[in-house]
Formats: sequence, structure tokens, C-alpha cells
Amino acid sequence: QVHLVESGGGLVQAGGSLRLSCAASGRTFSSYGRGWFRQAPGEDREFVAVISASGGSTSYADFAKGRFTISRDNAKNTVYLQMNSLKPEDSAVYYCASRIRSSGSNTERTYDYWGQGTQVTVSS
Repeated sequence: QVHLVESGGGLVQAGGSLRLSCAASGRTFSSYGRGWFRQAPGEDREFVAVISASGGSTSYADFAKGRFTISRDNAKNTVYLQMNSLKPEDSAVYYCASRIRSSGSNTERTYDYWGQGTQVTVSS
């Protein structure tokens, strides 16, 4: 079993930065691919970024490329999402997810565990 807890969300002005963290419990955290997704009010949840178990492979949604960086520290059982140059349209609840495979995926249904989410609000 894997338990995920996100933190680091909040209110920031457009152009600002936030760093989200997702702490995991569970012995095999370092073996699992991890992803970040987000959901704005009235919208479907969408893929943001993914990282493989080793951290050697990452992938981003087009809107995240060049602005967001996903990373992980397996010694701390934590994955991060550094978000720079934030825009009002980035406002959403951000969720981290883990799947019982070493590779990452941009497909929501392939993930086995989800956190409760952290709110990010970007003001204009």
C-alpha cells in the first residue's frame, strides 16, 4: 500500500513560482513511476508531468514544458513539481499519483494510488 500526501500549494501572483511536494509512505516507493495531474473547476483531470522510478525519464504536458520541472528524491520518498512563470490558467487542484510500474505514464487510469490534492491559485 502507498499513501501519498501533497503539500506546497497556495496563492501566488501570475509570473510567480511554487514548489509542490508529494511525500509517500510504503516500502516500494522507489520502484514506482510517479505523476502529477491537475483538475480545474468544471474540467476533467489532466496530465501535467511524469517521472520514472529512477528519475531518469520525464515527460510533460505541452503547457508544462519549459515552465514546470518534475523531480524525485527516493531517499526522502518524495516527488516534487517546481512550477515557474505561473499563469491564472494554471489554477487547479494538483494531485500526485503513483503506479506499480517503474515507468511513468500520462494516462490517469494506469495509476494505482492518488493523493488528496493541493490547491494552487494564480491571481492575475
